[in-house]
Parts: sequence; structure tokens; C-alpha cells
Amino acid sequence: MKVLNLYACLGGNRLLWDNCEVTAVELDEELAKLYQERFPNDTVIVADAHQYLLDHYKEFDFIWSSPPCPTHSRFNYSMKTNKVWKMKYPDMKLYEEIIFLDNWFKGKYCVENVIPYYEPLIPAKKRGRHLYWTNFNLPSSIGERKNPQLSRGASKDIVKSLCSYHDYDFYKYKGKQDIRKIARNLVDYVAGQTIFEAARGIIVNQKNTNQSKLF
Repeated sequence: MKVLNLYACLGGNRLLWDNCEVTAVELDEELAKLYQERFPNDTVIVADAHQYLLDHYKEFDFIWSSPPCPTHSRFNYSMKTNKVWKMKYPDMKLYEEIIFLDNWFKGKYCVENVIPYYEPLIPAKKRGRHLYWTNFNLPSSIGERKNPQLSRGASKDIVKSLCSYHDYDFYKYKGKQDIRKIARNLVDYVAGQTIFEAARGIIVNQKNTNQSKLF
């Protein structure tokens, strides 16, 4: 099973995937390097994930995309009375990818993002702290683990707590991004596994059915 993991970051969603061939796309070279160290058997490509999807979507059975979430986050709404806060338009690449995959991709896909400060332009499946757009049914519970540190908001110990939660040392990252943002935005690996297994079950059944028809 060939899998495309877009905006791969450090592979939080990918940690428990097995029996698959993964191509990960990440624009941040430092994150890409750390991802490769974590998953040495994956193919890691430093590139614009949005464009890579358009150029290579036909090559894969399952596509996971986690486009950048800051312009959609409810944090923006909480800052609307802050006079120095510089607002940005919501990044429509999120919806471009959903529409594109839904109309042109023949495999199974999952697009993940935060619950936005506005009503989502395309209906999604809400699970825990995230929204998921998929072309297959998700279980009512995807097993997303609760992190008490997140529910208490910002803390000087947030990165340390998330290192334990994600089983990863975020202090390895020496790039330009805020490691708190990276750590907070990483998808829970149990949720990632549940969604992946749901998609794989459908894909394998379809392939077996097609093979049976041939013979």
C-alpha cells in the first residue's frame, strides 16, 4: 500500500502505521531531516506539499494531508480585541485540497485540521480537538488520547509534557519555527493509527475484490 503523508512535520500521525510504503513531504528542511531519522525507511521529500499533491496524487493508495492550521485556529478569534495582533486571511489551500481530492483522487484520503474560528466551508467529521475530511467512514471514537497539559492552556512546561505525550524529544529541533507550535500541532499517533487502519481495511478489501473478478 503506497501512502503519501503531506505536511509531514515529525510524523505524529505516522508513528504506528505498518506494512506500507510511505512518501513524506515537508518543506522545513530541519523537520524533514528529523523525520528521516525517525522513519529511516520512508522516502522524505523537501518540497511544497500543496504542489506535490497536484503533481503526484495518482501514484498513491492513501493520502493524508495536514495543511498549516494557524490561519484557521480559534486562537485568532480570541485575539480580535488585541490592537497589535495582525490578522491574516484563512488559507484556502485547506479547502482546495479537500475539493481536489474528493473529485479526482481514486484512493482514500484524510485531510486533518483544527476546529476553526468560523463555520467550516465544507462539512467535516469532528473527533476530539480536530476536524477530519475523509471519503470513508470514521469510527465514532478514534482513540485520541487526552493530554491534561493542553486543557490547562499555555505553560512553561508544555514542551516537556508534549515530549512525553508524543514519545519524542522536540528539543532536537534547531530550526526557525517555535517548538511549542510544532509540539502542540502534532497529531496524536493513536488517532493516526485508527484512521489509517480504517482506510487500509477498505483499500485492501477493494483490491481483493478486484483480483477475484480477474480470476
